[in-house]
Amino acid sequence: QKKAMSSTAGVSQVLNRYTFASTLSHLRRTNTPIGRDGKLAKPRQLHNTHWGLVCPAETPEGQACGLVKNLSLMCSISVGTSTDPIVDYMITRNMEVLEEYEPMRYPNATKIFLNGSWIGVHQDAKTLVKDVQELRRSNQIPSEVSLIRDIR
Repeated sequence: QKKAMSSTAGVSQVLNRYTFASTLSHLRRTNTPIGRDGKLAKPRQLHNTHWGLVCPAETPEGQACGLVKNLSLMCSISVGTSTDPIVDYMITRNMEVLEEYEPMRYPNATKIFLNGSWIGVHQDAKTLVKDVQELRRSNQIPSEVSLIRDIR
């Protein structure tokens, strides 16, 4: 029973509110859950994929060096959003759903992918991209929605 309670140690911390900057730093902190006494260098180093996400300078000294990292200043964490409103909007803008697509009727249609899944085709991709960009700029769809038109 005592071992089960000790296995969840370190899950919560007391939020320090010395200054506004220290509070923000504490809220944007990440912790690598490995032993502090280990001599492995790889977990303490920044990986190339951390560029722009993790601050390369802000880390404590001593045993926790590199194991406690902080998010960079301009890094933001996004939460998932529903894709249904975007699909519904594209259908109202003449997107043909994949199940109803006839390749012989529209041989040069542009494929539309959403989160890596092929959902349909569109005849005028340039106009559709412009319309979705306008929606994003006017905050009618979330700003974290990315849009790519890959012309080959």
